[in-house]
Amino acid sequence: MKPLEPLTSPVDPVEALTRISWLLEQRRESTYRVEAFRRAAQAAARLSPDDLRTSRSLTTVKGIGKTTAAVIGQAVDGRVPEYLARLQDEDPPYPPEGADDLVTAVVGDLHAHTEWSDGGAPIDEMASAAQAMGHEWLAITDHSPRLTVANGLSADRLAAQIEVIDEWNSAQDNSFHLLRGIEIDILDDGALDQSDEMIDRLDIVTASVHSHLRMDHDAMTARLVNAVSDPRVHVLGHCTGRRVLSGRGHRPRRPSTPAPSSTHARRMTRSWRSIRVRSAWTRPTS
Repeated sequence: MKPLEPLTSPVDPVEALTRISWLLEQRRESTYRVEAFRRAAQAAARLSPDDLRTSRSLTTVKGIGKTTAAVIGQAVDGRVPEYLARLQDEDPPYPPEGADDLVTAVVGDLHAHTEWSDGGAPIDEMASAAQAMGHEWLAITDHSPRLTVANGLSADRLAAQIEVIDEWNSAQDNSFHLLRGIEIDILDDGALDQSDEMIDRLDIVTASVHSHLRMDHDAMTARLVNAVSDPRVHVLGHCTGRRVLSGRGHRPRRPSTPAPSSTHARRMTRSWRSIRVRSAWTRPTS
């Protein structure tokens, strides 16, 4: 991802709290700590400038504690809050040496979970973060209904989310856009875990396996091939079942997949070009 430009004084208290939550999340800090700053930012946004200046009473506001009140007070005083300054100073140099061209080439993110499923942030906050990194678009790809452990979206909830995304896009006066997307569960037979009507309304579809990871190799291969054979699928998600620190499940047998995978890769490349062009922006009606 592209680096976030460090905030300098004067800094808005809400922006300072929000940026701290982003930086903590990038460092994979505890969800509790990230949420503490996110809740404080939401609470501060509801207060008047006069209320924010009365730092002694801030800790009586629900969602604001001693640490977050100090951040607000220092921002109101016209300083970069110490907590934020420390995180920004600790941020490693970015991008790594020699990676400038690669980082510059990244203009969007095609996989993002929000608080609608198992993500931690609301859609508008994630859009703001993407814009701050210089991206042109962000795909919202929350989980599908069968993945109940991740609060997967039913057809009705997905329709509601699409409405939120469309309203957000309509309210913008810049070139940044949110894409309607999904990380859709691949069922045991390779079918997709969402209604045809809803899939047809999406800009980007990532299909992934989340269950029965230890099924027979050949059955798993057929399952994945069936999924990517659907012309509406653009991305095959985490298809090796790999975890960073440990293995899980069975990988498909590679010798049986080259022909179908190459055929669908060419199709997905054409689909990707249509998505890339839409950053212009022309959304198909639905």
